[in-house]
Amino acid sequence: TGTSFLPEETVARAEKGNPTEKAKLQRDPTKSWTDIYEFARKIREGEMDWEDIEKADMNTRFKFTGLLHRDKRTPGQFMMRLKVPNGIVNSDQMRFYADSVEKYGPEVGVIDITTRQNIQLRGVKVEDAPDIFDGLHARNQTSFQSALDSVRNAVGSPLAGIDDQEMVDTRELCNAINDLISLDPETGTRGNPQWANLPRKFNIAISGSRDDFAHTHINDIGLQPCPHAETGEMGFNVVLGGYMSIKRVAESIDSKMWIPADRNSVVTLSEAILRIFRDEGERKNRQQARLMWLVEKYGVDEFKEAVVKEIESYDRGVTVDEMQPRPTGPFTRRQLLGVHKQPQEGLNRVGVLVPTGRLSVTEAREIADLADKYSDSEVRLTVEQNIILPNVKHEDLDALLAEPSLNGDSRLKVNPGFIEGNVVSCTGAQFCGLAL
Repeated sequence: TGTSFLPEETVARAEKGNPTEKAKLQRDPTKSWTDIYEFARKIREGEMDWEDIEKADMNTRFKFTGLLHRDKRTPGQFMMRLKVPNGIVNSDQMRFYADSVEKYGPEVGVIDITTRQNIQLRGVKVEDAPDIFDGLHARNQTSFQSALDSVRNAVGSPLAGIDDQEMVDTRELCNAINDLISLDPETGTRGNPQWANLPRKFNIAISGSRDDFAHTHINDIGLQPCPHAETGEMGFNVVLGGYMSIKRVAESIDSKMWIPADRNSVVTLSEAILRIFRDEGERKNRQQARLMWLVEKYGVDEFKEAVVKEIESYDRGVTVDEMQPRPTGPFTRRQLLGVHKQPQEGLNRVGVLVPTGRLSVTEAREIADLADKYSDSEVRLTVEQNIILPNVKHEDLDALLAEPSLNGDSRLKVNPGFIEGNVVSCTGAQFCGLAL
């Protein structure tokens, strides 16, 4: 269970902690990964209704499966948040998303692209959730551990592997982080109890270039690419503690650490910081339970010392160096929307506006069709809530740009206006009780 990984001292603090901590101790969050199947069966067979489910399950523990109850706007229906490492999906997955929410109607059954390169499915009911879980797992995706006190989607560069100014290809690293968090090393199934009882949410972003498309400055762990000044080896400066909440907005701070840009180093550093955060983070005041508060409690130098000690205890050959000087030469951040040449001869990336990230079932299927036809079935999501079709052949550009789904009355556009092309939005009052 998630609680079984906690030291006795941490459990004791949780017992005196906030209501969320007490709910997690009352019934371990990992139980929801199987409980939801039983609840769904009983509802389908008429043995119970969703209103019979304990409130702590509906509004707290189910979040560890990725289900967030929208009780104020759509009682009995959920938003299901997925995990899409580095924001890369394919046409089959896009069609599956559409098939999963179509039954809930055009107003509620929609798909959102999020500001973490992620996907959220709207309108999901308890009795339908297991089929969606199973469909996601069959497609090497999951929604488990995507909400509440979990490590959220691993954000990377939307141009990974197709960028002439790339410093690090973030794809493998984001997938490695995703597996560290949500893949059980014992069973090989989705849902890893080791990280199933954190004190608060946790965000990790890995940037692949100086553009910082991943927005490392607002993540708990931000990895910023930077070559070592002496050896020239490519690595990451590590920044920590960035987050935004209704009570505080904090930009990440320099940790005084640099690590090589390899899988072992990235996973080991992340695991070390997570272990310290899980066991020592605040369990009483949720407004002070993010990583930044723990770093401030330690002090930057002392926190670095604790992280290095933890890494050394794993004995994986990972070394932590001093932070390296950041590049200072002239640089202009690139555009993601529109048509742009890739370093691969004859290939282009085409960025498409998805207004506020909202996709209807029809639009999701149209994107899948475009991907099959022009981008080897691949679709990339951006933190600006848009999409990129990569690897489009030069000779196919005119045909793509003339597609009906990108023209006329379509909401999807390759060359939107400046204001429309730069709007980023929350989900709004349709689903969110906090919205105006």
